Amino acid sequence: MRSSTFSALAILAATGIALAAPAHEGMNNQGQNEGGHHAKPHVRHTILAFDTMYGVDGPFVGDANPVRGVPGDESPWGVDRAFGTLDSDGNLVIVVRGLVFTDNPDPTLIGKNDEDDFRGLVSCLTEDGNAVKEANVLTAGFPATPTGDSVIHAKVALPNPCVAPIVMVLAGSEMKWFAMTGFEEEAD
Repeated sequence: MRSSTFSALAILAATGIALAAPAHEGMNNQGQNEGGHHAKPHVRHTILAFDTMYGVDGPFVGDANPVRGVPGDESPWGVDRAFGTLDSDGNLVIVVRGLVFTDNPDPTLIGKNDEDDFRGLVSCLTEDGNAVKEANVLTAGFPATPTGDSVIHAKVALPNPCVAPIVMVLAGSEMKWFAMTGFEEEAD
């Protein structure tokens, strides 16, 4: 029950933060812009809301199969719980719990996180003339506990357009992902 309550409160807090910001920037109290014309108010849209992430594992471990140009960590990771949102203004919220090694050459690290910080990354496909290219935007580091708990709350500059977004949690010290939006059904 505690986990459900925490999750619900964290989602409400994250949503409230995004909704509390002014949505009518540049308009006066009559709904007019600086030129005195009635302007359509700016509206934020949720691009992505998720409540699961996939920890780097199997063929995603290491440099052989990078996702959107970002390699997986050299050891597998698992995540107990993760959720978050990304909106059209670039407001990114990621809450992770229990993001830790599931295997490691140093057995004392299994079940632990050895990074002081986690960073968030949003990867989009975008337009480059008549071509499609990948565009990755990264947050600063946010504190992470040895048990793999962290809250990342940042504003990123999304490319326009931002198509097929993927949200990742990266190491604070290197460009390697530990978890990304997705899931794996565990075998019984």
